[in-house]
Amino acid sequence: MPQLQLPIFPDSCTLITPHLGFQRVDDRVVYFNGHMPVFSHASDDIASFRLFSSQLVNNGSVTQSQIARAFGVPLITVKRMCVKLRDEGSAGFFQPKPPAKGHRLTPDLIAQAQVMLDAGAAVPAVSSALGVLQTTLHKAITAGRLKKTPHLTP
Repeated sequence: MPQLQLPIFPDSCTLITPHLGFQRVDDRVVYFNGHMPVFSHASDDIASFRLFSSQLVNNGSVTQSQIARAFGVPLITVKRMCVKLRDEGSAGFFQPKPPAKGHRLTPDLIAQAQVMLDAGAAVPAVSSALGVLQTTLHKAITAGRLKKTPHLTP
């Protein structure tokens, strides 16, 4: 005859559902199903938290609102995490974000700015000639998209 599992949780365990809870132990977050630990991750590992909580929702173990309430996460964030899991799989949580594209410096403007910088023009002059902020040009130089060659004066 099967024996029922009582919902017994460790002390200081926060319940997500009557059968599922979590507890922070040192620098780890441990998830429990009753008294049995089922998953753990470092407390600062956001990607693992997003993956596991999304798996719980997609498997039907919890609802999105239960995750939002238990962890104090906005509901829209939980919904986005679930969509990411469905669309990209578990690898989607561990991929680095793609670098942001510059909207002001188009490839044509970069080419024009590089020609002017190679000719010895200063950044303020290039900025006013192309209609681009000086800080945008300095960021491009720092990022390596533009090369500012030092010109020595005799």
